[in-house]
Amino acid sequence: QVQLVESGGGLVQAGGSLRLSCVASGRTFSSYAMGWFRQTPGKEREFVAGISWGGGRTYYADSVKGRFTISRDNAKNTVYLQMNSLKPEDTAVFYCASDSKRRRVGVAIQIEEYDYWGQGTQVTVSS
Repeated sequence: QVQLVESGGGLVQAGGSLRLSCVASGRTFSSYAMGWFRQTPGKEREFVAGISWGGGRTYYADSVKGRFTISRDNAKNTVYLQMNSLKPEDTAVFYCASDSKRRRVGVAIQIEEYDYWGQGTQVTVSS
């Protein structure tokens, strides 16, 4: 059974930074692309950032490009999301997810391409 456990959320002032972590277990982490999504009440879950299984390719939503950085450490089965210059509109529950396809070429950006999800971690940015 694949498990994804996020941590690192919290309350931060606008302009501040947070780093989210997601530890995976249950299958060969290094063979699957990973992604971060976020969701606010009443809205659909949206793609934030994704990273290929080898870590060589990344992709970001336009709203976070230049502010967020996704990375992974395959030796630690962990994917990270470094969030800088946070804005109040970044407030959401953030979820990490594992790609459903082993060794996909490129980065999965559609929610339907992910099959396992973490429980989510709340990020609140105050103005």
